[in-house]
Amino acid sequence: MLIESFLQYLRYEKNYSSHTIESYKNDLFQWKTFVCGDEPLDPETVDAVIVRRWIVSLMEEDYSPVSANRKLSSVKSFFKYLHRQGLIASNPVKNIAGPKTSKPLPYFVKEKDMESLLSEKDESGKPATFEEERNQAIVDVFYTTGIRCAELVGLQQGDVDLEAGLLKVTGKRNKQRIIPFSEKLKETLSNYQVMRKRETESGVSRAFFVRKDGRALSNFIVYNIIRNCLSGVPNLSKRSPHVLRHTFATSMLNNGADLNAVKELLGHASLSSTEVYTHTTFEELKKTYHQAHPRA
Repeated sequence: MLIESFLQYLRYEKNYSSHTIESYKNDLFQWKTFVCGDEPLDPETVDAVIVRRWIVSLMEEDYSPVSANRKLSSVKSFFKYLHRQGLIASNPVKNIAGPKTSKPLPYFVKEKDMESLLSEKDESGKPATFEEERNQAIVDVFYTTGIRCAELVGLQQGDVDLEAGLLKVTGKRNKQRIIPFSEKLKETLSNYQVMRKRETESGVSRAFFVRKDGRALSNFIVYNIIRNCLSGVPNLSKRSPHVLRHTFATSMLNNGADLNAVKELLGHASLSSTEVYTHTTFEELKKTYHQAHPRA
């Protein structure tokens, strides 16, 4: 089956994650059902008209423009693959445009709020528990390096070089990058490692961040850790690891970092993905101006 062949191509040749492949699969089978129901798909019978009708049907079903465009992108990738494989004479969806979208600015935490979060201490005088020490280290890593949730979960003990202050991160499509980190984070991670050796089962996992029983963390656990940590930040409507990634990028640009340097640190494939943060910093400048200038 053509769709299954395409999904195998994404898995074994493009090295896409299982989550991404599942999204492609859902989009393509939804599209196939619209085009031909339960009948076998004949891509030579597909034209731009029927694809546009499908997009209209998605909008009538209250899909957002972002979702509709993602689904259209899946179909476009599928037909691009078929054309390259010589399975169709021409690509009927190549020039189809999706519905227009407005890009929301990324949510981020202000620097003063981040400093408060990272300097929070238990005023009861009790020593920090393993979970408290680990969770603080996780927040610090996200804010100091800007890595993704999956990248943090995938960190192995050999990926963290405390002596050199370097993090080896494996990002999307198994691309690796090296990220430097600060003396403050080095101290935080050292404290965590001491606690990890003392209070968790050794040899269970090579992961850097683990549970009390020594097993690696999941994306879900990390998401909940960050959601709880950010619950005390005022006026923040979204609380996730990606918010801290946005916070890292925004803080870097606000303090004069070069856009290309931030792109490399974030592991973005193109500069356009990083440029959204320049809009965020500009919005902050406008807000400051309107609050501070007597004639604003």
